[in-house]
Amino acid sequence: MQPVVLTRDQHGISRRQISENALKVLYRLNKGGYEAYLVGGGVRDLLLGRQPKDFDVATNATPEQVKGLFSNCRLVGRRFRLAHVLFGRDVIEVATFRGHHHSVNTSKHVSSRSKEGMLLRDNVYGTIEEDAERRDFTVNALYYNIADFTVLGFAGGLQDLEARRLELIGDPQTRYREDPVRMLRAVRFSAKLGLSISPRTEAPIKELAPLLADIPPARLFEETLKLLLAGQGVETYRQLQHYNLFAPLFPEAAEVMGRGNNRYGRFIELALANTDERIAQDLRVTPAFLYAALLWGPVETRTQEFVNEGGLGYHDAFMLAADEVIGHQVKSVAIPRRFSTVVRDIWQLQDRLTKRAGKRPFRLLEHPKFRAGYDFLLLRAELDPRLRELAEWWTEFQQANPVERQPLSRNARQGQDGENERGERKPRKRPRRRPRRRKES
Repeated sequence: MQPVVLTRDQHGISRRQISENALKVLYRLNKGGYEAYLVGGGVRDLLLGRQPKDFDVATNATPEQVKGLFSNCRLVGRRFRLAHVLFGRDVIEVATFRGHHHSVNTSKHVSSRSKEGMLLRDNVYGTIEEDAERRDFTVNALYYNIADFTVLGFAGGLQDLEARRLELIGDPQTRYREDPVRMLRAVRFSAKLGLSISPRTEAPIKELAPLLADIPPARLFEETLKLLLAGQGVETYRQLQHYNLFAPLFPEAAEVMGRGNNRYGRFIELALANTDERIAQDLRVTPAFLYAALLWGPVETRTQEFVNEGGLGYHDAFMLAADEVIGHQVKSVAIPRRFSTVVRDIWQLQDRLTKRAGKRPFRLLEHPKFRAGYDFLLLRAELDPRLRELAEWWTEFQQANPVERQPLSRNARQGQDGENERGERKPRKRPRRRPRRRKES
């Protein structure tokens, strides 16, 4: 695998575009007598004129040798042994060149595979050429050499980048079985960078999509954040559906939509479009809001089933449905408690926002997750005309000054014609009779 080499005057990468901390790591490795390259997505994005979020380094130094050069270094990972050089919150990841598994003594602590071919240990070290062959896509087999400022492109990566083509290195069946997450990365790079997935690269994806069930849920949580919170959530979601990759990640949501209920699919796209817009405006986004939208369909469906079949009241049915849906979901994609708690808050606020009389709306304004719950209601109202009046009322209530809020609260009604926003008939309250006074004889 001979690289195409671009000299310093043949590419547009400048050291001013590379983070100061990444340069410190590259220079010290080079000064210590080791090869040091900026590698992968950082080089790819710089060549595309984009500013990378992360700068990763590849070297022929082992993790232990890297740790010997940096006092601010820690070694992480068993499956892939890596060195993290810490500069406050900034982490520069340093990986040793990977080698081929068949050419070394494959101790189970160095190299091992599952029966399906998935790599369980991958701590085999080699040369830069072997490392390039071990990369997933050709557009990631790019290396920026700090020694002479050249760019090395292996496996036709520079040509594929110019052609805006995403090409997997090696046999797709084998590479996806080694690490099924590569199928998700193919979708992510395609949506994020506007690359077309080559026919041979996409051919096995639908067949091998179920292999994602073998990936630890915690790892898939990180992958879903990269997929859906990168600013191209709608396009990514559509590709996940096209390649049958959505169902292994969110089986509860896929089951509900598989029953022919397209409303929840449209709702997910609305939530993703809203998230994409906020990211484009550099506004804060939270994974909890997105997970609340992704799982809202199953929660509503389960709630209705518990009400109709189990005879439960709405509140009890809803709480049971929320527990069940989240309990099933974390078996596929782990949702940390700090997010699942907020997801529950957003869901519970949907019912509480229907209560507008008296002091309740004033108390709800003070709820720490009120804004997220209100934004969620606005999204629901875009697809459900019955909720529009409720959403407009809360918009007016927030914008009103304290004096104007009083009559809004006094005059608030739960729905129209004796029904609340869920279409349930409101029970009529019987007027309390005043006790008759006993006559003194």
